[in-house]
Amino acid sequence: MQSPIEITRTNRRLLEKILENHSLAQLNKVPEGFKNNLIWNIAHVVVTQQLLIYKMSGLPMIIDDEMVQLYKKGTKTERPVTESEVLKVKELLFTTLDNTEKDLEAGVFKTFQEYPTSTGFTLTSLEDALHFNNFHEGIHLGYVLALKKAL
Repeated sequence: MQSPIEITRTNRRLLEKILENHSLAQLNKVPEGFKNNLIWNIAHVVVTQQLLIYKMSGLPMIIDDEMVQLYKKGTKTERPVTESEVLKVKELLFTTLDNTEKDLEAGVFKTFQEYPTSTGFTLTSLEDALHFNNFHEGIHLGYVLALKKAL
């Protein structure tokens, strides 16, 4: 059985291909009927993973507060992103996972703050958060594929 991190990594490779195969204009376009765009959904999964795994464990995230404010749950596309922001998101797709994997192996996760999700799950452990993160990323991969068709 694959680890939750490997499942996340597979999903992130699919998202990376979206970043590589779409222009900046396409990544920024919010199609009619949607409130967000491709880049928002991809950055949102990066932010959510950091919040679920690190913040709920009382540990510092490797993303900055500005990114959290732009892409956390309840936000929407507010402005076009730049090419350098796209490159940063692309880099974070994997550096965040590499960091998580290293921290899991080092045993840095000691506590977890219970978190009721908006989908009805209550996360009570790091393991719950790792599995739920994959469910969440799958939802957003679905949105990304729908957005791609709507461009």
